[in-house]
Amino acid sequence: MPSSPGRVGAHRAENPRTRGWVTLLWALAATVLIVAIGIFATLLASGRIQLFPEPTPEPAPVQTVDPIIDTAFTVLVLNGTTEQDLATRVGDKVKAAGWAPELVLTGAAGSRDVETTTIYYSAVGDRAAALGLADVIGGAEVVQNDFYQPSGDPDALQLTVVLGADYLAPAPSGSPSAKP
Repeated sequence: MPSSPGRVGAHRAENPRTRGWVTLLWALAATVLIVAIGIFATLLASGRIQLFPEPTPEPAPVQTVDPIIDTAFTVLVLNGTTEQDLATRVGDKVKAAGWAPELVLTGAAGSRDVETTTIYYSAVGDRAAALGLADVIGGAEVVQNDFYQPSGDPDALQLTVVLGADYLAPAPSGSPSAKP
């Protein structure tokens, strides 16, 4: 046998220095992926996100109604404020717009602390006339409601104005301005 055999035992290549960093990067990527999947699963389970959201229904088109002044309606003006003679002054304004005096009735509302001036109408087809009356008196909310329908004749045409604290009253005769 030769005196110096050269290599003895198994030969192993040197470990490259980057091999430890590659393992660390793979472990870091796997950790980030597992955490992201956990967060997504939690949000999905709690209902904060949906994979297949239900389609939102399209809103129904709103029909616009042009206001008309229809003097065939009886107009009941009720004062829901503490201001004296407000219903009478508004009734005079309605009469000046063309309503016959016998079709304009005034009185006190059942409450003196009404906040919003509202015009009530009963039939769907009466909305245009209610909007026209709102223009005549200087603005009001318009609501469909059968509460103020005349008790004697169910087919009678009536619009009811309930004056509220938000109504800027017409000035009384001889007064220089409306209420502040």
